[in-house]
Amino acid sequence: MSDFEIPERHAQLLEYAQSLTPPSGWKIEVSGDEIIMMAGPSVIHQRNLLVVREQFDAHRPAGLMPSENTDLASPNVGKLRNPDLTYIPFSVVELGGSEVPAELAEIAVEVVSPSNPENDLVGKVRDYPLMRIPVYLLIDPREGTIVLFSEPDNGVYHRQWRGKFGDSVPVPAPFSFELATGELIRYPA
Repeated sequence: MSDFEIPERHAQLLEYAQSLTPPSGWKIEVSGDEIIMMAGPSVIHQRNLLVVREQFDAHRPAGLMPSENTDLASPNVGKLRNPDLTYIPFSVVELGGSEVPAELAEIAVEVVSPSNPENDLVGKVRDYPLMRIPVYLLIDPREGTIVLFSEPDNGVYHRQWRGKFGDSVPVPAPFSFELATGELIRYPA
């Protein structure tokens, strides 16, 4: 994969965003020229995330730990993202701090927010492969759909699996299991 150079203005924006202290229950992300602040998730969002996390935890490879709302940083491409769920090496604890190098994450899982769906559907589809996150699982309770992005190269995902709630999602290595989605629920209309 080619290396990306970060423009000076993105480096300054990233540094500024990292200096902010969001209110309790809010998170901050950086994508390109934007600082994105998001409120905490709804109970439907949290329930769906729990359904997914329990299955990933049951197939979690040794040496990886789950982490919800961890800042994944890619200073080389000017990105700071905070997935709903990720799995990172236990060794990141030794790094200290509140940020983890994004390339250490094995997966990013997002449950689409009804208030800002473009962030997950567009921004993170663009940013996660640039950040070298190998798998992005996108769950959309608005539509009852799921997309699994994988095989990032040159800043884009080259493989997509698409399905709907109730389908089994073929999660690749290092997890290597079929994610059951029959218990996921949609947001009210």
